[in-house]
Amino acid sequence: MLSMDFPHPPVTATVGGQPIHAMLIPFPFVCFTLTLLTDIAYWQTGHLMWHNFSSWLLFAGLIFGGFALLAGLVDFIAQPRLRAQPPAWAYAIGTVFVLALGFLNSLVHAGDGWTAIVPYGLALSAVNVILIFVTAWLGRSMVFQYGVGVRNHD
Repeated sequence: MLSMDFPHPPVTATVGGQPIHAMLIPFPFVCFTLTLLTDIAYWQTGHLMWHNFSSWLLFAGLIFGGFALLAGLVDFIAQPRLRAQPPAWAYAIGTVFVLALGFLNSLVHAGDGWTAIVPYGLALSAVNVILIFVTAWLGRSMVFQYGVGVRNHD
């Protein structure tokens, strides 16, 4: 059993005691990952529908990612103990890179048809998914190894 003085770094942006960042971050993860899958589907079939799906998924991922970034930024700025955790800075910088790459990918996908996806849109989607997995691993390690946002229950 954990003692009351277990040093869990708290978070500031919460709803009902639950971190907002943790609630929102799965959305861009899923949207950007599905963008890669719809890009592959477009590459294999040439159906414009998949290009449209990719564009909308990028848009949704950027919107939810922006909200998640804001909530994470509130926590990051307000909690010095959170910033002191070893993966905190890498996670924060990785998150910004994921959204920046998603935005660049969205601009590439704004082009017409085949040239918007093959090869650059597809490559950007693949790199973004790899970066998302690395960033997600860093974020999960902050929770599971360092207890960021974890509350003691009596």
